[in-house]
Formats: sequence, C-alpha cells, structure tokens
Amino acid sequence: MADVFKDAAVAEVTMMRNSSLQGAYLILAARALGLDCGPMSGFDNAKVDAAFFAGTLLKSNFICALGTGTTELLFPRNPRLAFDEACKIV
Repeated sequence: MADVFKDAAVAEVTMMRNSSLQGAYLILAARALGLDCGPMSGFDNAKVDAAFFAGTLLKSNFICALGTGTTELLFPRNPRLAFDEACKIV
C-alpha cells in the first residue's frame, strides 16, 4: 500500500475520499446520539486551513456543525411516500 501513496495525485484523491467517508461516519454517530448536523462545502478551504491548521500538513475537506437546534425557523417537512409505495421486498 505504501507504493500507492508515492504518487502524490493518487494519495490526494484517496485521502480526500477516505476523509469524506470518516466524516460520514461522524455524522451518523452524531445523529444516532440525537445531535443535529450541518455538513458544509463551498467555503474557502485556504482560509480555514490557515486559521486552524497553520504549520501542519492537515487540510480541510468539509465543515460540519454539530449541536442541538430548534424547529423555530424550519420549513415543514415535505410529504413522503409510504413504505409500500417506495419499496418492494424481494
């Protein structure tokens, strides 16, 4: 496996994919504990990296806000299909 990471481009793609998967596990665990999660992309990675990871080799992939929110400003939930309408057990 070490030989795979000698190619910087392959290593970069692999590390970003794996960090995304780890982030997904974090979100699943947080939600299982009853926390609200707000994963975000589209931010200025360079600024985040400079503010939080200066002097390290770490880079940001995405941001995830964790906490407990309120329903005060939420839109009503849209209608959902019933299980029998959306699924078929085979």
